[in-house]
Amino acid sequence: MHKKLTIILFFFASSVCAQKKPLNHTVYDSWESVGVKQLSANGQWAGYSIVKQEGDANLYLSSLSTSAKITIPRADLLKFTADSKFAAFMIKPLFAVTRQEKIKKKKPEEMSKDSLGFVNLSTNAITKIARVKSFKIPEEGGDFLAYQKEGVVDTSKNAKTAAGQKKDDEDNFVVRQETPAKDKKEGSDLVLRNLLTGIERTFKYVTDYEISKNGKQLVFTSPGSKKDNTAKAGVFMFNTEKGTVKTLVNTKGNFNGFVFDQDGEQVAFLGETSPEKTEIKDYGIYYNSLTLDTAQVLVDNEIDGLPAKWTVSGDGKLVFSKEGTKLFFGIAPLKKAKDTTLVDFENAKVDIWGYKDDYLQPMQLKNADRESKRSYLSVIDIFSSEPKVIPLTDLKMPESSLVKEGNASFVLTSTDYGNRVQSQWTGARIRDYYLADIKTGTRKKIISALDGDAFPSPAGNYILYFDKKTSIWSTYTVANGKVTVLNSDSKIKFADEDNDVPDDPSAYGFAGWTEEDKQVLIYDRYDIWSFSPDGKSAPKMITNGFGRQNKITFRYEKLDPEERFITRKDDIWLSAFNNDTKENGFYRTHAGDSKNPELAIMAKFKYSNLVKAKNAERYIYDKGNYTTSPNVYVSTDLKAEAKLSNTNPQQQKFNWGTSELVKWTTPKGYQSEGILYKPENFDPTKKYPMIVYFYEKLSEGLYNYVPPAPTPSRLNISYFVSNGYLVFAPDISYEKGYPGKSAEEFINSGVESLKKNSWVDGTKIGIQGQSWGGYQVAYLITRNNMYAAAWAGAPVVNMTSAYGGIRWETGMNRQFQYEKTQSRIGATLWEKPELYIENSPLFALPKVGTPVVIMSNDADGAVPWYQGIEMFTALKRLGKPSWLLNYNNEAHNLVLRQNRKDIQVREQQFFDYYLKGAKAPVWMTGGIPATEKGRTWGFELTDDKP
Repeated sequence: MHKKLTIILFFFASSVCAQKKPLNHTVYDSWESVGVKQLSANGQWAGYSIVKQEGDANLYLSSLSTSAKITIPRADLLKFTADSKFAAFMIKPLFAVTRQEKIKKKKPEEMSKDSLGFVNLSTNAITKIARVKSFKIPEEGGDFLAYQKEGVVDTSKNAKTAAGQKKDDEDNFVVRQETPAKDKKEGSDLVLRNLLTGIERTFKYVTDYEISKNGKQLVFTSPGSKKDNTAKAGVFMFNTEKGTVKTLVNTKGNFNGFVFDQDGEQVAFLGETSPEKTEIKDYGIYYNSLTLDTAQVLVDNEIDGLPAKWTVSGDGKLVFSKEGTKLFFGIAPLKKAKDTTLVDFENAKVDIWGYKDDYLQPMQLKNADRESKRSYLSVIDIFSSEPKVIPLTDLKMPESSLVKEGNASFVLTSTDYGNRVQSQWTGARIRDYYLADIKTGTRKKIISALDGDAFPSPAGNYILYFDKKTSIWSTYTVANGKVTVLNSDSKIKFADEDNDVPDDPSAYGFAGWTEEDKQVLIYDRYDIWSFSPDGKSAPKMITNGFGRQNKITFRYEKLDPEERFITRKDDIWLSAFNNDTKENGFYRTHAGDSKNPELAIMAKFKYSNLVKAKNAERYIYDKGNYTTSPNVYVSTDLKAEAKLSNTNPQQQKFNWGTSELVKWTTPKGYQSEGILYKPENFDPTKKYPMIVYFYEKLSEGLYNYVPPAPTPSRLNISYFVSNGYLVFAPDISYEKGYPGKSAEEFINSGVESLKKNSWVDGTKIGIQGQSWGGYQVAYLITRNNMYAAAWAGAPVVNMTSAYGGIRWETGMNRQFQYEKTQSRIGATLWEKPELYIENSPLFALPKVGTPVVIMSNDADGAVPWYQGIEMFTALKRLGKPSWLLNYNNEAHNLVLRQNRKDIQVREQQFFDYYLKGAKAPVWMTGGIPATEKGRTWGFELTDDKP
């Protein structure tokens, strides 16, 4: 009886699976994912959004003490007030409406605009305000919300609503013909609302504003109005407690960059009052406090200490020190005004590449806009009787970090000046580090030629730094200049143990510092170590070696974004990843302990970071795995949890899949592993075609959810698995100088291992890879004919020509990739030309017997697109079945969604033909003539052969 029941249940389950549909290309847009996640400060309300790949999102607010749940369609940018009484958000127009507006090619000012929404969490009453540009809520207090409205609109009786839309007072999304202001610089209404009373105060023609953290001060600027004589130009401060307005600046100009000090008692901002048509603006820094009636010019271009031919930068950021006595700001060299007498068409346009240039011209051109806006850190003592600018950085010392939130007597500065040229082939940024005195500007060098990174400690007592060349963490003691080596025990590695590129290994990183810089917590591969920065006490593992013993990688979970120190007495959370099983989870421990961490949860899921309520022991997060769509949960200890969302219920209608870890031994005896994805209705008595997708190492993603989506260029795993394919994602490790053979060693042996299973059709196996994966595809098909079809995205096929090329997205030369990083040759082209040739598929393309599609886009900023052309033209001449896809003006990985959708169909049709025996599409059999471009896409199936 038992056996009979089991058989019945088996066949019932099989029939249920058989009834499920395979995924198709129409499902992508509606597939959901988790967006923003937040908790109110008191932990009583959870807010999260569920977004679609294309369409309207929803925001949900859930009471964690009652059953109340509020749904706000199309909302995002959620913020709770500091007192947890209100939540505010922006509401977007309907996706269908904006789509139609784009089809009609409406101008930006004619498009439908966002609305502001806020909800009273005591009454659940929602208020919506149409046509809002932005809003701000005080971070730490106050009952106010400030929001700026969009410009004026035509409110005539002829204004029409969109079909099926609710009226404006219901849902705020009336579609009407907008009439933009004649002068776009006039600004719009700024409204300050008391959330408790509902009372609003409006300030007209505002262009910029800011509210203090405590909500007591609101500063804003207005250019006035040409049509309203009562509108004043200038900068104004509104006191929310007294209800009074103070005029800070009583003149027209450009004022921005408003910043308050920690207590909201001081404000500073940038401003210029130059004539409107003046090209080079004369910026100054304005300052006001509660005791001053108007703003003072704190820094102008006549102030002492400002270098000759330098000026206050209008692009710099203003920052008060935490104690409020100093103001940090940016200065820059005076720009040269454009010579308006030059006639554009009579002058040459030329880039001159000089061998003495620090950076290649493409890199300079790529960064020209950023460099033209670069500012250099300076400081002023606000209360000095003799105010003076102290420059802390300059053209040859551009980088800086504030220390102790600006309260320290110095800042940390650094420069790669003198070490820039070689970065083109090393990929490294070698820097010298200095301490710059904020009273005098004098600099003291503390670290020379560091290939690594340096960090100031929170209390400013030490500079922590890692040297890649030695894999050593050290500290520099600011008080006496002493250098202390922390990890002197060579048995313990604090840099990548699995490093397989021809460069020094990178550090695992560090968690942070305990109170007053007493200890610094540094990661090894698995555990967390506590080091005394002065070296006076021996290091200890706060995770007690539990990580290495169990192959679990622990990392500190930072829950407070403003946290400066890790408290040794309180519990801290650690994220955990089991390197053997690929499970994820969380543990708890103390930074001051040296004992095994306490398990909270380890499971076959992928977790997001934890988000904690500011004033309560409650956490919000999402989790999912390959078979379970990620959902939002709340918990107080992660052991018991409450599920809040239910994403993608439609997944149950489709034949989904499973993921499992597979392991094998390579021909040279290396142990490797990968992920095998199977259809949900997998039948071991059948034979399945298989697609192998690879890059470097992918097995850590065993429990990742992989939504069906038009991907930028990767394999759409969920689609193919649902449609009856196996997908195999093997890990690859590399031998210096032999990246091609390494790929062959690991990928082919993994495939051969799986082919031993009767349910793998060894004659119907395809391979797919993008970028580095595309290179490996190109290499593999020159080695043998074990693959029935191949798809190579943005491949490099000729390392000799690619070696000296340019990565156009950064302007960097490509030499460093081959000598030091991913391409793993480990030598120059002149030192080991034979390795460049051996690893270049181009020279072995006559051996290819595998049909292949190449994607190579003409705006690729990473791999020169002519690499794809070299591959295709060679294969074409050799008469090998091959196709080249060039998505016009597209990047290395596809950006435009319509292109992503297009490539999914072509990839499916290509593999279906060669691995399933389906009919071939027209684009494969006859191609698309240039005269038909944009008219037909060739998706129609035909009986013709490619």
